[in-house]
Amino acid sequence: MMQFLARWATAFLLGFGLSGAALAQQAPNVAAAADLRLALTEVAAAFEHDTGEQVTLTFGSSGNFFRQLQQGAPFQLFLSADEGYVLDLAKAGKTMDDGTLYAIGRLALVAPNDSPLRVDGSLAGLRAALRGGQISRFAIANPEHAPYGRAAEEALQHTGLWRPLSDKLVLGENVSQALQFATAGGAQGGIVAYSLVLDPAFAARAKYALLPASWHRPLRQRMVLMKNAGPVARRFYAYVQQPAARRIFVRYGFALPGEAR
Repeated sequence: MMQFLARWATAFLLGFGLSGAALAQQAPNVAAAADLRLALTEVAAAFEHDTGEQVTLTFGSSGNFFRQLQQGAPFQLFLSADEGYVLDLAKAGKTMDDGTLYAIGRLALVAPNDSPLRVDGSLAGLRAALRGGQISRFAIANPEHAPYGRAAEEALQHTGLWRPLSDKLVLGENVSQALQFATAGGAQGGIVAYSLVLDPAFAARAKYALLPASWHRPLRQRMVLMKNAGPVARRFYAYVQQPAARRIFVRYGFALPGEAR
C-alpha cells in the first residue's frame, strides 16, 4: 500500500510539471559513513526543524560508496569516514571541490553484558580472554573497504593481537553491522566506532571502552558535494559545519577539526 501511495504521489507531482530531478532536489540523497548513523540522523532532524527542508540519508561503508560514486550513483553529498576517498573522487573530477574535514573518529572495544570479555581501554581483558580460550568470535568492520575496520586492524596489530584473533574474526559489511555482530550476533565482542556506542539504549545490552587514538592512523572524516548537488544539498553541507551540528558531533564522541580533545 505504501509503495502504491509513493508511486501515486510521484505521478501526481509530475503531472504538475515537477521533474524527477526537481523531486530529488527537494530531498537530496546523502551517502554517509555508517559511524554517522546516530549523529547525522540527529543533525538531519535539526536541519529539517530549522529550515523545513529534508535530506534522504543512506548509511554504509565509505569504500562501497566510493565505488558507487565513481560509477555515477545519484548521491548529491558524500560524508566519508576516510578523507582519502573524497580526495580521490575530487581528483577524478566527480566533486565540486576537495570538500572539508568535518570530524575525527575514535574506536571503542565493545562486548555484550553477558560476555566473558572484560572490557578495558588497554585490551588487557581481551588478551586474557584469548589466552583462556574464551573468544571464539570477534567482530570488526571489513578492513578492505570500511575505514573503521582498517583502524581496528591497525589497533590490533599495534597490541600484538591481530594474529591471535585472525581466525576468530567476524567481518561486518560496515561498522554498524560490526556492532550488531559484536553485541547480538554470538560474538564475545568487537572493535567498532565510538560514536555508535554512545546511544543511551546501548548501555542496556553492552559495555564499552574507548581505545587510544595513537594506536591507529587518524580517522579523518571528510565530506564533499558531488557535481550534481542541488541547493538543498548545499545548504545541508553548510549546516553540518555550523555550531548546532558540531555540538551534536561532539556529543557522539567525535573530535572536531581544529579543536583539541
